[in-house]
Amino acid sequence: MVFTAYWTASPRRGELREEDERPTLAGEVLVRTEYSGISRGTELLVHRGEVPPAVAGDMRAPFQDGEFPGPVKYGYLSVGEVTGGEEGLVGRRVFCLHPHQDRYVVPASAVTPVPDDVPSDRALLAGAVETAINGLWEAAPRFGDRIAVVGLGLIGAAVAALARTFPLGRLQVVDVDPATESIARKLGLELRAPEDAAGDCDVVLHCSATGAGLARGLELLGEQGELIEMSWYGAAAPEVPLGAHFHSRRLTLRSSQVGAVAAARRARRTPADRLELALDTLRDPAFDALLGDRIHFRDLPAAMTRLAAGHGMGLCPVVTYEGA
Repeated sequence: MVFTAYWTASPRRGELREEDERPTLAGEVLVRTEYSGISRGTELLVHRGEVPPAVAGDMRAPFQDGEFPGPVKYGYLSVGEVTGGEEGLVGRRVFCLHPHQDRYVVPASAVTPVPDDVPSDRALLAGAVETAINGLWEAAPRFGDRIAVVGLGLIGAAVAALARTFPLGRLQVVDVDPATESIARKLGLELRAPEDAAGDCDVVLHCSATGAGLARGLELLGEQGELIEMSWYGAAAPEVPLGAHFHSRRLTLRSSQVGAVAAARRARRTPADRLELALDTLRDPAFDALLGDRIHFRDLPAAMTRLAAGHGMGLCPVVTYEGA
């Protein structure tokens, strides 16, 4: 018996590779994958070989094999059924931060049970929703706040989907791509082009991974407003416009990164708590708007090539496996 996994063999070339199945030891589980998700921003950086050497260690996925730029087995959105190992988990659907692979063995502590009323494909979004929760913990929005989410990719859409449940004075989503209007509409939000976005914001959450988006986000802030930077730029080095009104308005630019629980909650929440909260939050069917096209696992190498060439496939393309 063998396991089959997706590898980035070299920049812009992916392939499926087989590896020997290994026995499930005490404290471990064997997972049969139902779905895995493509986190387009990060995984396309890996596919193109654009992970900066200086941060390669920070970019490692929990069960990554190999090193950047390749060959490397990378990915971190996987949902499947436990078919062996710890008896208390056998038969349960679980989420795991694992690369694209049809079956795998991991410590039982590395999987989180999926609530019974959360569909397996929607549970893939737990990683994005966890990131969004962390960003909102950083932002700490208050009653009646005016908030803008700049960039309606997977993370921006997850942030907006959560923020729409807050008692805000105003919530706007800002993106240059009119094609994202359908996603905004499904979430009950109005999409604004950057030039049409309303200013005087209390908080801006920036998720576009572009210098232009960052600049516009700062422009949208009101006096003593704060921008939470949630983008990952890879090898790019965007200009940060700290002239104009940055100092006179006493603006704040602060980073948010999911690798650690936001400082405001770190004393009372663990990463496991945050992930469980993300999965509980996914009971909301509105998050289905974030799921993209379906791709069979055997077609994943060709699909990654199409994604890198700029083809659509939605915010979070869903990889399907036999028996899903």
